[in-house]
Amino acid sequence: MSLYRVLILSALSFFLSLGQALAEDYSVNVIRFSHVVSENTPKHQGALKLKEYIEEKSNGEIKVQVYPNSSLYGDKDEVENLIANNVQFICPDMSKLTRYDPRYDVPSMPFLFSSDQAVLDFWDKGKGQDLLKGLESEGIIGLKCWPNGFKNITNNERPIKKPEDLEGLKIRTQSGEVLSAIYKTLDASPSSIAFGELFTALQQGVVDGQSNTFSNIYTKKLDEVQKYMSVTKHNRVDYLLLTNKRFMDSLNKKTKKLVMDAVEVATKKERELSISLNAEAYEKLKEREQMEIYELTEEDREDFREALAPVYEKYGSAIGQDVIKDAMSW
Repeated sequence: MSLYRVLILSALSFFLSLGQALAEDYSVNVIRFSHVVSENTPKHQGALKLKEYIEEKSNGEIKVQVYPNSSLYGDKDEVENLIANNVQFICPDMSKLTRYDPRYDVPSMPFLFSSDQAVLDFWDKGKGQDLLKGLESEGIIGLKCWPNGFKNITNNERPIKKPEDLEGLKIRTQSGEVLSAIYKTLDASPSSIAFGELFTALQQGVVDGQSNTFSNIYTKKLDEVQKYMSVTKHNRVDYLLLTNKRFMDSLNKKTKKLVMDAVEVATKKERELSISLNAEAYEKLKEREQMEIYELTEEDREDFREALAPVYEKYGSAIGQDVIKDAMSW
């Protein structure tokens, strides 16, 4: 065989291999991300950042479809549809995951975390790393904590300044035994209502009040149907970014790296916004003057801690004393 022919065949082989490699660059065309909150929230902006990064870096070969406001799946069915791989990313409130692992009630425990940074340290460096693996038996991979922030109580009956002020009130909670126990311990009546149905439930008087972050209260305009807000910061709403294990396992190396890089970039964006948007939302809620606002004093907070001690006695072992101790240590 002549040298010329060898070179031609070598060149053809190279370009054929290159063509095959390029054809295999991305092993998925469409990724779907479903969540239940508004477009102007940290969670949605984080989802958009993930979409932007993947689509830009793949030169548009991968499309990421983001569905906010429960427009694809809601609180009650998003996990099941992730398990079925009907959607590839969801980011639920952790209280929705306690039926799979009671440790996901850790953000719900009253007065557990000292600051936003303590939450990030727990999930990135501490026992939260173990909790990310808590859904593997369901075929779900936990990726990152997307924090939302500390919760504060709103209602239509009276200012909440002391534990006894909650007595007799009907309070909407997310699902989860700990959340229910908090209000039962304070002689209130908890009621689990989907987030997308909350505004109407408050408007129609199905419940008297609810607790949420400043960002969620502002973006859902809950101040239009509530008279009082107490800045309690008694527990948190935090989200867990989840993906389907089958989906991740199906990705080739290059696609998986792209997706995981996007997760890192999106997480950074969401976390920055969760702090800034909550601060901005609180200022805007004060400016709108729709609710009478009371900020708990440290003495008030200590009264609540003492009143809620039975919650730790009842649920500390289920969540794990090691998890609780670690959360308090940051």
